[in-house]
Amino acid sequence: MHSPAASPSVSSPAAPTQRPHRLQVSDLSHAFVSADDDIIPIFERLDFSVGSGEIVSIVGRSGAGKSTLFNLISGLLTPQDGRISVGRRADGSDGRIAYMLQKDLLLPWRTILQNAVLGIELFRKVRRDDLERARAMLARYGLASVADAYPHSLSGGMRQRVALTRTLLVEPTLVLLDEPFSALDYETRLALEDDVMALREHNGTSVVLVTHDIEEAIAMSDRVILLGGRPARIEDDIDVRLTTHGPRTAVSAREAPEFRTLHSRVWNGLRHHTIQHSGASA
Repeated sequence: MHSPAASPSVSSPAAPTQRPHRLQVSDLSHAFVSADDDIIPIFERLDFSVGSGEIVSIVGRSGAGKSTLFNLISGLLTPQDGRISVGRRADGSDGRIAYMLQKDLLLPWRTILQNAVLGIELFRKVRRDDLERARAMLARYGLASVADAYPHSLSGGMRQRVALTRTLLVEPTLVLLDEPFSALDYETRLALEDDVMALREHNGTSVVLVTHDIEEAIAMSDRVILLGGRPARIEDDIDVRLTTHGPRTAVSAREAPEFRTLHSRVWNGLRHHTIQHSGASA
């Protein structure tokens, strides 16, 4: 006997007017100066925004400036022209950015719990309630039993979950993810994609993801922004609307009937701009 199939549900982003901005990039221009004093433009008059609780992926060919963009958003670099602003919390307090990289960067001499609270420790003294929150979050990610262990005893996927815990414990309003799952096995990647998608459900957190993986970008995101050209510009800004059976997950998103069409749109956009940039003719 077959159980009745779940009703399909459409996962789609809310209209921009319904989401207060968590990130606003306005008229952004930036360039580097080479060793030969040549000016290399990276962005010119770049404009986009990310709403509250929205997940946006940024894809583009290698060298399109994706990591530079993250360095500008996070404040590691100062933009030469234009404005980057992070929206405030609902209570009016300042928003906060957390930045998670491909490498977990756990400190080998600190326990998992001590690594998890490191972000808090960098801007204030760690309190007892912080440690309790950290243990609770580690438990949510199946890491309660290793809280007092050291990083060398954990698998790559477990280490990335610790890094995600460390990122979230600072209670960011905006999380920047720079290819955080690219070195992991496929099953672990899917599990962590689900973890990130759950952020907005539990915390209302906004996420900006840089990835070379088109499937990952579509499965996780409300929008996919395609960067192309030099200086880089937004070539496409794609609303991701997927019909899924039951809740949207990393797996159900990939099984949605719209998935292949969206994949082709992103792939063809990337291919076109890669050929164009190399000077070849299509």
